[in-house]
Amino acid sequence: MPTLIHLNGPSGIGKSTVAQLYADRHPGVLNLDTDRVVGLIGGWRQNFWQTLGPARALAIGMAETHLRGGNDVVMPQLVAKLSEIDRFEAAAAAAGADYRELVLLTDYDDLHARWSARPPNPVDEIMAEHGGVSLLNKIYGDLTSFVRDRPAATVIETRGQSVEETYQAVVSALCPLA
Repeated sequence: MPTLIHLNGPSGIGKSTVAQLYADRHPGVLNLDTDRVVGLIGGWRQNFWQTLGPARALAIGMAETHLRGGNDVVMPQLVAKLSEIDRFEAAAAAAGADYRELVLLTDYDDLHARWSARPPNPVDEIMAEHGGVSLLNKIYGDLTSFVRDRPAATVIETRGQSVEETYQAVVSALCPLA
């Protein structure tokens, strides 16, 4: 059965990096990074928050199409609202696929170190314009509160882990007997 693998977590935790590694090592898997889809919409840098909703809708449609073809999708996307998760789950169900939510988490200090050490990217520039570290703290708080109400979500602690170790934890969570 195809699976929509939702890698959830705060900005800077490594969702996109792990998703790319997963797709590279699993032929046929679509790495559906919504941040890339946002970048396809004209004016997104000036209106990021207004383009995020349509980009997610497009990504969900793409995910459903790929799942219907019998292939897995890995979707690295921060989501801390049940209404958004419901849309991901509904797309998987409509395609006859499974939905798995894996949440990459660490503590504040590690997250801040990762976020400040990574190369600049357009989404981080937008975050900096909207509060930077204070926005990152809000995202982290919102997500950790949200995850408490998500018993089916698998939390993967990433503190002190390399990308490879985090990837292996993701694979183990998806296939615990492998």
